[in-house]
Amino acid sequence: MYAHKEFRARPLENVFNDIDVGARDWPWADRVFLADGDAMVLPTDSLHQILDHLHARLPRLVRVSSYATPDNINRKPVEALAGLKARKLSLIYLGIESGHMDVLKRIAKGASPRGIAKAIHRAHDAGLKVSCMVILGLGGREYSEHHIAATVELVNSAPPTYLSTLQLDLRRAEMPGFMPRWEKYGSRFQPLNDDECLDEMARLVTALEPPHPIIFRSNHASNALSLGGILPKDKEALLSTIALARHSGSGLRPRSLRGY
Repeated sequence: MYAHKEFRARPLENVFNDIDVGARDWPWADRVFLADGDAMVLPTDSLHQILDHLHARLPRLVRVSSYATPDNINRKPVEALAGLKARKLSLIYLGIESGHMDVLKRIAKGASPRGIAKAIHRAHDAGLKVSCMVILGLGGREYSEHHIAATVELVNSAPPTYLSTLQLDLRRAEMPGFMPRWEKYGSRFQPLNDDECLDEMARLVTALEPPHPIIFRSNHASNALSLGGILPKDKEALLSTIALARHSGSGLRPRSLRGY
């Protein structure tokens, strides 16, 4: 998705200037997202300064959110994360992608299932809400069963506040390195079609039994089917919708309208 972008932290003065400009144009803003990549890689003191500047310029501010990697959450003490929560950082977006180590290794995730689960628990311990993403089809045909089973195990052991699915689409120009990276481990990647991705979604929804409710969504534009509900409460309704789409095509998003 970001294959053609190089991540680097911007000088704080530039960030403050952006905040000042935004506050002049949208003084009523009550929600802010810290773009792009992984703002949590910044030192905690820098994040404090950014959050304090947001609060000073936007009097109606109630929520700040950010992307995060498991590693950068795990590097910060719970007390440091709680300090960010006190400054209105309330939601982080964290990619699970898969709960299976072989799949994570092949996509160069840079995290293990244990590290991902640890990060989710750590964020929750600090009072942060966590929105996690899982990618349907990421294991291909070879790892499909293991991909979903291991992802279910991870989510059941470390349930996020929100869980969303994306659907892998190898037509996208942003993924030119996917195949070589996968195949250097000795097997050819065989992508799933829509029906197979719907089957993965059904297996995911069926097996999820989190100890507390999870808000589940598949409304990202990459998905063949858009769903929303609360697990486990809405499990049967979600499965019925998936089954209808699987057998009749009802509700499927046209490929021309899908994107990342």
